[in-house]
Amino acid sequence: MGIRKLALACAAIAFAGTGAAADARTLDPSNPEDAVEISKRLQCGEQDGEPAVYYWSGRAYSRVRGERDRHLFNLEGMNIRQCVSVTDPERGTGYRQVSREIMLYTDPETNEVLRNWENPWTGETVEVMHVANDPVNMRAPNFPVTRDGSPYQISTYRHIGDWVLIPFEVPLFYTNPLGGDYQEFTGNMYQAMEIFDFAARADEILDSEANTAYPSVSWVRVAQWLPWMRMRSRDGQMIFNAVGAKLRGGYDELPEVLRNEIAANYPEYTAPPPGDDSRPNDTTWTVFRRMIDERRAAEGESAPASGHSE
Repeated sequence: MGIRKLALACAAIAFAGTGAAADARTLDPSNPEDAVEISKRLQCGEQDGEPAVYYWSGRAYSRVRGERDRHLFNLEGMNIRQCVSVTDPERGTGYRQVSREIMLYTDPETNEVLRNWENPWTGETVEVMHVANDPVNMRAPNFPVTRDGSPYQISTYRHIGDWVLIPFEVPLFYTNPLGGDYQEFTGNMYQAMEIFDFAARADEILDSEANTAYPSVSWVRVAQWLPWMRMRSRDGQMIFNAVGAKLRGGYDELPEVLRNEIAANYPEYTAPPPGDDSRPNDTTWTVFRRMIDERRAAEGESAPASGHSE
């Protein structure tokens, strides 16, 4: 039969034995079809195409060898998303997620949205560029059968008491969008680590009669200096730490500081991208580069040649 068809057959038998979800049951994460459903409930809204909103709040610190860590910013962020079902003749029925997100840098004392920031290392006052990434889409759909033909599983799944815990890490290492053409030789790569820790009530996320779940999430990011800080080649890194949750009340439950900023400057962020969105994902670095290129073009200034300074 082959591993791909065998995995699909096992998932179909397990699903059929439950009365096709007509009878209430507890989802089994070892069943690849159930594992996809658990993942979908963690990420998505109650129905296909229905928006879900994650909100988080936290702090950002600097870490420089030989000096105390500095509390640079507070953080207020949101991600608005939707999921759509996708069926593959060999891999079964899964889902794709599309989203966009905003994260505001706010004053560590007043929590007011920062427009300018005085860099304590350089003495420069720089314009703050908040995170406004559109889109931030799932790179490929999740199916009960993975690309290599093995059954889908949530490898970090933990069931402890009343809680389902799903932590995972995302090591990032890729060509820096702001660098030149020879980064593989000079080492100017972008490196970061993102850590997500989801916690959901087991009686919610594993109940076949529930359409979704509303987990909490913690988020940690260890990364290089933000480009708008103009740190050039100074040693050091950023550490972000935040906690949040998927909001039962959706967009209207976001704090006023986010809703006001979105209404004033990012009105499209009240809804997720379309389910068939095929645009490449944005990052802080790609958005910053686009902004700089647009400003230079408007001023009739060309970008510096590769390998040359400004």
